Amino acid sequence: MGILNITPDSFFDGNKYTNEKKVLERAAQILEEGGDIIDIGAFSSRPGAKFVDEKTERNRLMPFLEAIVKEFPEAVISVDTYRHKIAVEAVEKGAKMINDISAGELDPLMFESIAQLQVPYIIMHMQGTPDTMQNNPQYKDVVNEILVYFVKKIEKLNNLGIKEVIIDPGFGFGKSLDHNYEILNRLDEFKLLKKPILAGISRKSMLYKLLGGTPGDMLNATGIANTIAVAKGAEFLRVHDVKEAVEIKTIYKQLSKT
Repeated sequence: MGILNITPDSFFDGNKYTNEKKVLERAAQILEEGGDIIDIGAFSSRPGAKFVDEKTERNRLMPFLEAIVKEFPEAVISVDTYRHKIAVEAVEKGAKMINDISAGELDPLMFESIAQLQVPYIIMHMQGTPDTMQNNPQYKDVVNEILVYFVKKIEKLNNLGIKEVIIDPGFGFGKSLDHNYEILNRLDEFKLLKKPILAGISRKSMLYKLLGGTPGDMLNATGIANTIAVAKGAEFLRVHDVKEAVEIKTIYKQLSKT
């Protein structure tokens, strides 16, 4: 899953893709490098990011979504949003998946909308909100608590007839450095849910706060973390660097054949 942030303030590539030419070039790059999914988002969920209202999100997102669908009609496009109205409109315009960082917590009508849309739905765990999530997050057992959270969410989704659910433990979303590495180490425990697992670790602070440097320095560290995630059961990698992630998946797939 290649990341396409059409935002001015994302932590790594903010303000990079702000016109149609650059957006289409990034979409083409994701596909050419072997990406299966283009994940487009019109608001930043990094800690301390400015709130983006629904109108602003819509105005940023829809013209670029329409352009990508027109240019790459066969591409699988995921829209990163927690708002049900944006999700509905995005699918009407050609999106094939919805990626919800709040798993329905920030918009109680999202689950009903997904039930009507019947598209694959990514639910992520986040303690708190983007504004508060890094204010001293606390868990007794981070993995078990996230597992219980997902069990409840999946049950609600199943009751609404939603079967195509992908789980994302939410690296960096309401987790300390130690929490993030415990989740990575125990990622295989999420297989108990019998749902595909997505890992979104790419260039995040769990890497550069441990190693030093900046997000721009974290290509190698991202590859290491993604390799561990795949070995632990991640089926989806949400990344800025698609070529390198595809290489990880290809090598691991070959290794699994031996």
